[in-house]
Amino acid sequence: MKKSAYKKVRVFSLKPHCVLKIGWLVITAVLVQSCTDQPQSKTRPSPSPVPVRVATAVQKSVPREIRAIGNVQASSVVTVKPQVTGRLAEVHFEEGDNVKAGTLLFKIDSRPFQARLRQAQATLAHDQAQLRDARRNAERYAQLIKEEFVAQAEYEQARTKAAALAATVAADQAVVEQARIELQHTSVRAPISGRTGNLLVNAGNVVKADETPLVTIYQLEPVYVSFSVPEEELWEVRRRKAASKLIVRAVSSDQSRTAFGQLSFIDNKVDPETGTVQHKATFPNNERTLWPGEFVDVVMTLAIDSDAIVLPAEAVHRGKDGWFVFVVDENRTARHRSVTVDREVGQLAVIKKGIAVAEVVVTEGHLRLFPGAPVEIRAAEKRLAPSGEDT
Repeated sequence: MKKSAYKKVRVFSLKPHCVLKIGWLVITAVLVQSCTDQPQSKTRPSPSPVPVRVATAVQKSVPREIRAIGNVQASSVVTVKPQVTGRLAEVHFEEGDNVKAGTLLFKIDSRPFQARLRQAQATLAHDQAQLRDARRNAERYAQLIKEEFVAQAEYEQARTKAAALAATVAADQAVVEQARIELQHTSVRAPISGRTGNLLVNAGNVVKADETPLVTIYQLEPVYVSFSVPEEELWEVRRRKAASKLIVRAVSSDQSRTAFGQLSFIDNKVDPETGTVQHKATFPNNERTLWPGEFVDVVMTLAIDSDAIVLPAEAVHRGKDGWFVFVVDENRTARHRSVTVDREVGQLAVIKKGIAVAEVVVTEGHLRLFPGAPVEIRAAEKRLAPSGEDT
């Protein structure tokens, strides 16, 4: 029994190269396990700072304005026409001259009118002589009838003749006055002060009374500037106008000329097609800064907000939830901030809510920003001076 049991025990032996392979496997497994068991000590790298430019919110006086496109109009435009028919004999001005009211502009041949006046005066003198004789006869008949030397009918006839001649003399006087007026109208004078336009008829032509235009005069001092205001601004404009004078600034299209006037007229209806109301401002125009017919930029100041908080307009952006800015905190980190914009004035945005004075906002580089992004201010801060000028 012992001998058979002994025979069942077998001894296994390994070759040297197998021992080496098993050793390498064990070492590899240990290394893998050790790497797996070690905690993760490395973290994600922090994002690089985003280069930006910034500006500081300031408090300053900002005008509340309405801007529009206006058209300059002469305060008065008169087309000069003759009041009598005749041959135009003389022209006493040059095209484009500045003339005063009463200045002689044209002379119509006056000889026919002088002859007509003399004829009317002669007729008047003849009838006046007959009237004097008729009145003497009527006075004589009045004395004779008292003495009963003439019949009552003869006396009445003498009185009637005198009355008829008196009426004739009155008519003659009217004819003389009309002839004198027509003679005066042969001298055509400027009805208003202003600047003359093109000469429409040359000397030698026959002109007709109240038909032939001779020249157009534009009154340039003062002038009006007509512009339209949205109907939603109407009541605010009326309220401000009732309280004080509203100053209107007109700037030429090339920005080279600026004139100041006052709002003088608000139309009595809203245009249903455009939803606007016509306004007019009066400008003294003593230096002829404005010219009839030209278009100008109109700025009407309603009030001055003395404590408005402003930012450069490029710092404010429109998102799906409204206006927002990126505020830079003391750690140079960008923070998303929703704001309420009241209005824009030139290159400034007036902030109604969301920004406090002295807070720093991003003006350039916002496209790469996200909430919490670090920033690097590449340039000096762009600050807004109290006067509104950038420094």
